[in-house]
Amino acid sequence: MANLSYLIPLSFVAFSGLAACAGPPESSPRPMAKGATPVADAIPATDPATEARFEAWLRGFKSRAMANGISEATWNRAMADVRYNPKVIERDRYQSEFTKSIWDYLDSAVSPERVANGKQMLSQYGSQLNAIEKKYGVDKEVVVAIWGMESRYGAHRGTTAVIPALATLAYDGRRGEFFAKQLIAALKIIQSGDVDERHMTGSWAGAMGHTQFIPTSYEIYAVDFTGDGKRDIWSNDPTDALASTAAYLARSGWSKGQPWGVEVILPSGFNYGLTGKGTKKSPAQWAAMGVRSATGGSIANYGAASILVPAGAKGPAFMIFGNFRAISRYNAADSYVIGVGHLADRIKGKGPFVRDWPRTGKPLSAPQKIELQERLTAAGYDTDGTDGKIGPNTAKAIVAYQKAKGLAPDGYATVELLQTLR
Repeated sequence: MANLSYLIPLSFVAFSGLAACAGPPESSPRPMAKGATPVADAIPATDPATEARFEAWLRGFKSRAMANGISEATWNRAMADVRYNPKVIERDRYQSEFTKSIWDYLDSAVSPERVANGKQMLSQYGSQLNAIEKKYGVDKEVVVAIWGMESRYGAHRGTTAVIPALATLAYDGRRGEFFAKQLIAALKIIQSGDVDERHMTGSWAGAMGHTQFIPTSYEIYAVDFTGDGKRDIWSNDPTDALASTAAYLARSGWSKGQPWGVEVILPSGFNYGLTGKGTKKSPAQWAAMGVRSATGGSIANYGAASILVPAGAKGPAFMIFGNFRAISRYNAADSYVIGVGHLADRIKGKGPFVRDWPRTGKPLSAPQKIELQERLTAAGYDTDGTDGKIGPNTAKAIVAYQKAKGLAPDGYATVELLQTLR
């Protein structure tokens, strides 16, 4: 999260692994009445001592806000009724333990209801989306898919008052500096007149609007596509939010006409040590090694590509291109990128994946990932650190261990692999 130029929506801020926003399938994409504005959730009472310390912190933070260009009038207006919100801290503490298998996640993220609602939104906002695609060169279906993943097409934009939430998180200190910068950015947005403090609602972590911008990213990437003088991502009209998402992807290196990825079939005896984002070859080079499209036919030369096996040798394999990386700027989790890409493809009318997920094995929790790294390193397969993240070094160590034990060397971290190490 250190790079604040990234657009980090709810799904990233809340859960650093699989995205949280793809919850149970929705039956209706837009339950709110036309013109309705979400009402901020009530902030529960907290103990007087905590409230007093929080108010003292606010008085001290005011000078920092002033030094960053926030006027006295803006501060007084935006902070007049700000109180410590204990619900926000509860959510922040709880989210770190979130785990979910990729197939369970995708069952929800790309549910039949979400696909159907995405097609409905594509039709309903066709003229706006066509204009957005023409200006930014980003597939309209991808923009709609992100909308569906982030807020279920605007149905769940968040009803938490953003200013009190960010102030609480900045005061709390666990990620205080990050949220302090978000708070200042949020005050600047209010000062600019794009939205007032009463209507600045969003997630508990400060992600806002139809496609869940955090304040620093809103400042950099949000656009006024309707031409009404405001970059309005909060109202029922999603146009500015959708255009802002397209603008963000364009700035993230989106390549027009290139897919996010293509499902492929790997040949028998394939060297799984070549999987992962660190190895790049042209589609023709992969084809020469026996990699073929899962739906038949050849894969066009869309540029350098990597092979990704998110569920190991027993699950689907994907040839991913540069646009995979562009979507990952929105949320770094591979599961999220695959979810967005596949949802966009389904909205376009394409079918489900050819190969099914193994639907066995449990995902590792953060402590289990650390234990896996420790045990691999102790066994002579150095993971170059024990940070609880299954990156290229850990995957390489897993492959080496799997080869030594006669297992399929796919570099896939599972509870079963950890039990074998134990």
